[in-house]
Parts: sequence; structure tokens; C-alpha cells
Amino acid sequence: MYNSERGGITVYAFFDKRRAVEGSKKYPEKDWIYPVKIRVVYKRERRDYGTGKKMTAEEWEKLPASKSQHFIKLRNEIQTSFKIVDEVVEELFHEDSFTFDALNKRLSKGTSDTINTAFKVKISDLETKGQIGTRDYYSCALKSITKFKGENIKFSDMTTDWLKKYEEKLLKEGKTYTTIGMYMRAIRTIINDAKRDGIIKESQYPFGKGRYEIQTGEGRKLALTMQQIKKVITYSDGRETTERYRDLWFFSYLCNGINFADMLKLKYENIVGEEIWFYRQKTIRTSKSKRELRAIITPQMQTIIDRWGNADKRPENIIFEYLTGNETPVQEKKIVKDVTKRTNKRLKIIGAAVGIDGLTTYVARHSFATVMKRSGAHTSFISEKLGHPDEKTTANYLASFEMDVSRKFAELLTNFDDNE
Repeated sequence: MYNSERGGITVYAFFDKRRAVEGSKKYPEKDWIYPVKIRVVYKRERRDYGTGKKMTAEEWEKLPASKSQHFIKLRNEIQTSFKIVDEVVEELFHEDSFTFDALNKRLSKGTSDTINTAFKVKISDLETKGQIGTRDYYSCALKSITKFKGENIKFSDMTTDWLKKYEEKLLKEGKTYTTIGMYMRAIRTIINDAKRDGIIKESQYPFGKGRYEIQTGEGRKLALTMQQIKKVITYSDGRETTERYRDLWFFSYLCNGINFADMLKLKYENIVGEEIWFYRQKTIRTSKSKRELRAIITPQMQTIIDRWGNADKRPENIIFEYLTGNETPVQEKKIVKDVTKRTNKRLKIIGAAVGIDGLTTYVARHSFATVMKRSGAHTSFISEKLGHPDEKTTANYLASFEMDVSRKFAELLTNFDDNE
């Protein structure tokens, strides 16, 4: 539908049916949704760039000729994405300097004058790198700002006042400061890139002291006591499914509060002697030093591995058989999300039965940290076990939990009846 060719460089929009972004075997294939991408081909090499648009095969067939407003809008949006890539390719071709590295660098500058475009380039880059979780986070932020101010928000529009009005709008929609902070940090990254590349001047920069300061949300961080943890891990309703997801939660707690995404990737080769060695994927791309985390395999962990783990214990096999190791980043993200969702469903049942509200997979990490702290472990030790980059991060992480302890001690100061 959209294509161009110059000097052996081909650019075209295509419907990527290699993998569905929505839909599975339980749905008819006609309802599966796939992404629309822009492909650049040069000397038999190719690179794909996202448009942010997705549709069914039937919609793709209707797209070129349909006169409905919905399809006209889709065509225009895909055309915009195509032009962004095609114009940069044309520039590089005329400069006789086309390479994919040069194309990616030029596109990453988001020079086509809008915040929306810069977001789309960032999202495409994250997808290419397999950073699906971060891609989704930027996609949500883009969808939100587009809803607020449209498809063509210029860098010059992004003022301190704009950001304050955007925050007010999100608050009226019922968004928490945690969510608002996530969106604002995404915008700040895009603006920082624009400032670095000379698209905006320092005087136009809207973030910082005396300008717009991103608020820190106080999410509810539930950490269990040892007595509560015992209630959770000894609970059973007689269902194997409940016991399996309960045990996965317990394994996460015992394994340094490992998150489910990292836990589901563990292989038998990660078991070294009496320990499990692993990297925290959340920080491995951003940390200069790649710190390998180690957790002692307790008897309870070994029991969980023996009960629910892969019976084939060859080193290359994944311990908990939800992933195979051959999935695309999108497929992997979807499976991890599904297992987490199913675990949280069971944890909600367990929580209701034992009187713990808000029990989720992430409570395992919070509980690990606070049990360590309240048992007398030094912050540096907890920091090492959690995989935090420094002690300051750990101290901030523990601050809300320690407030609970301080509050209880404060209450003792006026607990006159019990001291008579």
C-alpha cells in the first residue's frame, strides 16, 4: 500500500502476520490481531519499525479501499509513520551515507517535530531490542498524551504549564500519582533525548526545580509478618492448582524475592552447588556492572522444585515448565503475564481465607526485604540480595515498611491501659 524504492533501498508498510499481538488458540484465527510495520530492505538486510497500529487480517484487506472514517484515519496514521521513515531514508540516500545504523540514529532523534513521533520511534526501538515491558509502558504513555492533546504535539508545546494541566487531567480521570509519575518519566526521557540532540534548548526544558517536578506516588507496599507467611504457605483448599501457585509464591519469597519474570526463566544450569545464581533482568540492561545474584536453596525450595519442576533436569531445561526458552519477547511477556495473573487469582483466594487483603506476587519481594530487615540484616546485605544498584535504593524501598514499625512504637507511648 505504501512503498518506495531508491538506489536499492526499499521502504514499505506491511501486515506482520508472523505473530499475533492479541488472540490465541481459544479464539478463531480471523479475530487474531497483528501489528502493521514499516520495513526497510537494503542489500538483503531488513529492519522493521513499528507504527503503533494493529488490526485483524480482514481489516487489513479492507484498509486500502474503505471509505469509512475509521479506515481513513488508520490510513493517514500509517502514512505518517511511513513518511517518517521514508523521508529519513531519502535524506541519507542523497547524502550517500545510508546504513541501518545511520537510519536508526537519525530516527532516534525524533526530528520530525512532534512528541508523538519521538514516542513511536522509541517504542519501535524497544520492540526491536525485545524490551516488551518497557515498550508497553511507553505505549500507554503515548496513548494517554494523544488522548489529552492529539496526534501532533510539538516539542515547543511541552511547557511546564502543559505538564501541570496534563497532571490535573489525569487526576480527574482517577489516575494515581504512581501512574502519573510513570507517564511523566516517559515524557521526560523523550524530552531529554530531544535536548541532547539539539531539538530543544535548555531554556525550553520543562522539568526540574522551579519547573515541573514529578511527584512520587506512594503505592501500597504490603509486607507480611512471619506469622502471616506461615498462614499462606500452610493453606490448602485441597486443589492442586491452588497449591502449585501458592508454592510458586513461596519460592519467589525464599529466592531473594525474585520476581516472576526472572523466576520463570530459571534453568537447572542456574543451580550451582547449594545456590541458585541468576541475573535480575529489570536492571541488567541499565547497570554498568552485571551483578549475579545468589540465593541459598533451602529444603523448602528443593521440595518445590522436586514437586513442580521439570522432571528432565538437564542443565539447559527451564525448571518451571511455563516457558520453553524459544519464545519471542512478545510471547514470553504474554506467558509470564498470564502465569502472574493466575497466581494472583489464587493468592486472592488464599488471602481471603486467612485474612490477608491485597496478597499478590509482588508481596513476596516486599516480605523478603522486611523479614530480613526486622531480623537484623544490614541494609547492604539486603541490597545485595535484592539486586539494587546501591544502598540508597534499598533504604528508600524499606522506608514505607519501617514507617509501620515507627507508627506501632508511637502508639505504645500512649498505650496507658496495658501498662497499669
